[in-house]
Amino acid sequence: MSADRPHLAPRRSIDQLLADARAGLDRLTAAETLAAVDQGAVVVDIRPAAQRAAEGSWSQALVVERNVLEWRFDPASDARLPIADYDLRVVVLCQQGYTSSLAAAALQQLGVWRATDVIGGWEALRSL
Repeated sequence: MSADRPHLAPRRSIDQLLADARAGLDRLTAAETLAAVDQGAVVVDIRPAAQRAAEGSWSQALVVERNVLEWRFDPASDARLPIADYDLRVVVLCQQGYTSSLAAAALQQLGVWRATDVIGGWEALRSL
């Protein structure tokens, strides 16, 4: 760490951050996601409204845009959803499975330990 940056975290690339996030996730294929939903998992689409409008969406997914995800799924938050629970199986969905990995890791940091994401994101899911 540089002496003129003692208060800042070490620099890391997005590839390093993504790899670290994914190391703690039990990521699901599109087919495994369907099975997880049958077993009670909640799929959360974090894509912006414009992207959902342009690319389509899945009727079984709960829409919670990325900028409020942690507040909605933190069981200790005043802004939580009624379903928020530390044991809830949350499967985060983005367009290609990158942002969702970072978001699922953030949920795990809150204690939502079963949070994960979809390998390939919406593009993989809609191809089934």
